[in-house]
Amino acid sequence: MALVTPIPAMSERAGSMRFHGMTTTSPGSRSSRSSVTEEPLSRLIEEKIFVAVDKHVAKSKSTLVWALQNTGGKKICVVHVHQPSQMIPVMGAKFPVSSVKEEEVKVFREKEREKVHMILDEYLRICHQRGVRAEKMFIETESIENGIVQLISELGIKKLVMGAAADRHHSKKMTELKSRKAIFVRREAPAPCQIWFTCKGYLIHTREAADDGASEYVASPRPSINANDLLQALSRPEPGSVQRLGSNGSSTEHSERVSNGSLNTTDDEERDFDGSGVRGSATVMSTVDENSGRSSPSNFPDGVDDSFHDKIRQATSEAQSSKREAFAETVRRQKAEKNALDAIKRVKQSETAYSEELKRRKDTETAVFKEKERFVTIKKEQEAVTEEVQTATAHKQMLENQIAEADTTMETLNKKLDIALQSERDRALREAEELRTLATETTSTLQQQLLPNYFTDFSFSEIEEATNRFDSTLKIGEGGYGSIYVGTLRHTQVAIKILNPKSSQGPVEYQQEVDVLSKTRHPNIITLIGACPEGWSLVYEYLPDGSLEDRLTCKNNSPPLSWQNRVRIATEICAALVFLHSNKAHSLVHGDLKPANILLDGNLVSKLSDFGTCSIGRSKSASTDLTGTVPYLDPEASSSGELTPKSDVYSFGVILLRLLTGRPALRIANEVKYALDSGSLNNLLDPLAGDWPFVQAEQLARLALRCCESVGENRPDLGTEVWRLLEPMRASSGGSSSFHLGRNEQRIAPPYFICPIFQEVMQDPHVAADGFTYEAEAIRAWLDSGHDTSPMTNAKLSHNSLIPNHALRSAVQEWLQHHC
Repeated sequence: MALVTPIPAMSERAGSMRFHGMTTTSPGSRSSRSSVTEEPLSRLIEEKIFVAVDKHVAKSKSTLVWALQNTGGKKICVVHVHQPSQMIPVMGAKFPVSSVKEEEVKVFREKEREKVHMILDEYLRICHQRGVRAEKMFIETESIENGIVQLISELGIKKLVMGAAADRHHSKKMTELKSRKAIFVRREAPAPCQIWFTCKGYLIHTREAADDGASEYVASPRPSINANDLLQALSRPEPGSVQRLGSNGSSTEHSERVSNGSLNTTDDEERDFDGSGVRGSATVMSTVDENSGRSSPSNFPDGVDDSFHDKIRQATSEAQSSKREAFAETVRRQKAEKNALDAIKRVKQSETAYSEELKRRKDTETAVFKEKERFVTIKKEQEAVTEEVQTATAHKQMLENQIAEADTTMETLNKKLDIALQSERDRALREAEELRTLATETTSTLQQQLLPNYFTDFSFSEIEEATNRFDSTLKIGEGGYGSIYVGTLRHTQVAIKILNPKSSQGPVEYQQEVDVLSKTRHPNIITLIGACPEGWSLVYEYLPDGSLEDRLTCKNNSPPLSWQNRVRIATEICAALVFLHSNKAHSLVHGDLKPANILLDGNLVSKLSDFGTCSIGRSKSASTDLTGTVPYLDPEASSSGELTPKSDVYSFGVILLRLLTGRPALRIANEVKYALDSGSLNNLLDPLAGDWPFVQAEQLARLALRCCESVGENRPDLGTEVWRLLEPMRASSGGSSSFHLGRNEQRIAPPYFICPIFQEVMQDPHVAADGFTYEAEAIRAWLDSGHDTSPMTNAKLSHNSLIPNHALRSAVQEWLQHHC
């Protein structure tokens, strides 16, 4: 059966507001003739919850879902305030309403309303899916917030749910309204209305209903309604301005008039609902059986009017009492919830304070425990010191006694011998002083005669001027030793190292460099121009191409070194080391040989630098005093604490491996040894160096591994074995012969006499297809082993034929007769 519930009409106000109402039902509503009286009563007193929604379903869906979850099974009325468009599209353009024909405006308004109905149907579909009964209603006005307030006032709405802000503004800390409309509604809505403001499915704020003046918003008792008239009105569809929708989406239109408790219909115009003369569109809300889509039977049993009227009044009274009790209970419950939340907040604050206090207590206990341990340690140290002081005091007392006795004895002896030895003692002291003076003068004169004058003293003001008062833009290096600047000193570009005097090794390294480099000159050892003791400064020649380390890592996009330059640099380092180790007085051991300490001039000529840790002779020191870089440091010297020339040989072997592969020094020897054993050395060679001659590369790798032997005695000698291999390689790769090792230079054969494979003077030279000349035995063994590439270029040979080089053989024989 269906029940018609009249709602106060809305008057048309400024802004051309129109009011539309309609209802739908949720599944589960049932029709029963036996409950003719009870069913209308329960639906009549049912309290609805109104939900204000936006024209975009996505924006208000969370608000509606929250209302559905918190209705407690109550009916939902979806309310929308529609703002009619003031611009009407005509022929692809938009024009103001005032400039468009009334018929076109009317057609456009109808389309707008149809679109609103479709939007509200989406909201009803959401309610239907959750099994909740729902109605839809919308009004047309220019202001959304004013429309909502007016709806609350004229419909007497007691419960409303609306959005507090756009979902994108939601945050967990959000406690206040962010929407201008929500703030306006909270402030202007009638007091009896309870409003829940939500955002993104969370309750943000609740405006409780007030008791004051609530009665003026409570609907007045309904007058008695004639049941026959009511049913006749429902069963007779007539044209009008109010829509009623069934659950199947079909609609009927009729106009109704409620006045003095009677319901009548009219065909021509809308009548007053309350007799006050205010005109407007009325809203009829009905509940229809979902299964049949039709209203209940069209007549009631006889005599039902009086009982129906009495039950309405009784149910209304009971409903109002229940509302008041429910409202009071809601207020009490909210206060209790607030008190509970406050209590939980205080408990959490107490727990936080307790945790912080517990942490502070633990920290304090830990600090006290550590302080106690430190106190116990200090006490033990104090006791030990006290014992030592007591022992020292006793020893001192004993020594004082012995000294007193010795003084007494000496005094007695002095008295006896004073007269006899006074003159002899004076004479001896005089002669000793003369001899000391003579020895000092002789030593000074001898040093000045024997040592070359390679050294110049500079003033600190000159150092400051050369570095532009140590301008940071002129700094080219920095480390634990101090800083290096480039500058111009006495019209010469130099490198100036400023040692750190606060370093424990600073003074020692400074004096060591001065002692070694001021007396040493070699083409492959950096030149020390002078020093400034006042500023702990050393002045060197300036080498513009940086260090070998920089070039191996292509620092600052510097071009890589070719394999020819790498062979030449290895030969130059070998020559410099042989020069140091062959010092006549004492062997000089560099002690910190690494690519970072090998500098390059503008022609890529290498020079050893950083002699601050240089060792003179074979002096032993604790292993902790060795300051070399770990991957290059001799393991034998690390364990024994003794630096020897063999220590430099080990470092030289690591440098050779780096020149070959371009890889970091750490564990490089193991990688090369594995590559040699597996025959994959060619994959390990640095491709940036160009195409290495395979035979020479393999010889260099095996030589480097011998230099890296852990036992010093197994390492080759630089002046004989290493030099004999490197010098021919350098000569055959196009390097200059500007330096030699000394008296043996006349025995060095021309580079074209040397076999590239055996690295020995050839006895039977033969020319291969690659154009190079080899010892016949060596090249045949190479070809017989299955190789079809050149030993020098690694390129494929066009054939395996060999041609004897008779002219070269004659020249070799003649040279051997004169030099062997």
